[in-house]
Amino acid sequence: MPRKICVVITARPSYSRIKTALIAIKNHPKLELQLVIAGSALLGRYGNAVDFIENDGFVIAEKVFMVLEGENPTAMAKTTGLGVMELSNVFYKLQPDAVITIADRFETIATSIAAAYQNIPLIHIQGGEVTGNIDEKVRHANTKLADIHLVASQDAYERVVKMGERPETVFNTGCPSIDLALEIKNNPAIHFDPFEKYGGVGEYINWKDGYIVVMQHPVTTEYKSAREDVLKTLEVINDLDIPTFWFWPNVDAGSDGTSSGIRSFREIKQPKNIHFFKNMEPNDFLKLLVNSKCLIGNSSVGIRECSYLGVPVVNIGTRQNRRKRGNNVADVSYNKDEIKNAILERIANKNITSESIYGDGDAGIKIAEVLANTTLEFHKTITY
Repeated sequence: MPRKICVVITARPSYSRIKTALIAIKNHPKLELQLVIAGSALLGRYGNAVDFIENDGFVIAEKVFMVLEGENPTAMAKTTGLGVMELSNVFYKLQPDAVITIADRFETIATSIAAAYQNIPLIHIQGGEVTGNIDEKVRHANTKLADIHLVASQDAYERVVKMGERPETVFNTGCPSIDLALEIKNNPAIHFDPFEKYGGVGEYINWKDGYIVVMQHPVTTEYKSAREDVLKTLEVINDLDIPTFWFWPNVDAGSDGTSSGIRSFREIKQPKNIHFFKNMEPNDFLKLLVNSKCLIGNSSVGIRECSYLGVPVVNIGTRQNRRKRGNNVADVSYNKDEIKNAILERIANKNITSESIYGDGDAGIKIAEVLANTTLEFHKTITY
């Protein structure tokens, strides 16, 4: 009998972090994919990631609606609690041989608790990395609840082992998002019109002569300043007058402040050089990135995929603190002069090279092989 591997995707970024592994699991003769879509991945205002997943041919076993309104720390906590209850029922129904939880978003701990408390072997993707905010605490908590660890870098491998996890349960597979980046690196041409395919709001910008991309999320431990933070970036981008594709934030504490800041700026200033999108298919988004002059904001895509693709990045603030980064990244604070000068420097820099910090483009296949051939067992007792 094939092993039933239940993968829980709770937000749009998680799909690109796991897509090639989903394909490899689905195609592996020893594995059966049980795909569960939950959280903001089901919500239209965050881009309907579920639509892209279904359009890619994946069959969804269960959908879990668990996001509470509020976009503040209390709503995050309640969303996670609701996720524990709903996912516990899902796992009881599906009876998987193992459950996969992805990375470090706040609600992923719900997947880990629901599986671990039911003695279902838990597999954590992308453990061992550090970022310096609540996400790091969640990531490490997922690691301690997990039985198998599929990490994305050697640095992460060493950290998970130092946390007390047995070396034989830790595998450096690389990150599946780099698999997608490899595809784009080999075929970077954009064969779609972003406006026709994805709509969005704002001016029709002349992007074919060069553009930048912005993706700025709130920091959960600094959520009260989210509106002020995003307005600083908006003012810089508006002043630079470079054609810009701007992407909506994730659902986190503070995302309401980020969103309202974007809306008010758009309505009052009516910027002529910015077009706003909620979401894109992973491959289309990466093609947009690799052809851009620079990525600005605080998304992990600037640290991971852009490092591999050699895309210049201006990383703002503390959201990616301490995460292993390449020569493509310039770090700045929420200071308008710093942001502006860093953007101009990154665009002009001709020495940015590709780096393979998070894998070489074969993570999906490696993950499927580990799942098919490694003993999957719930660790009832752990000896340190």
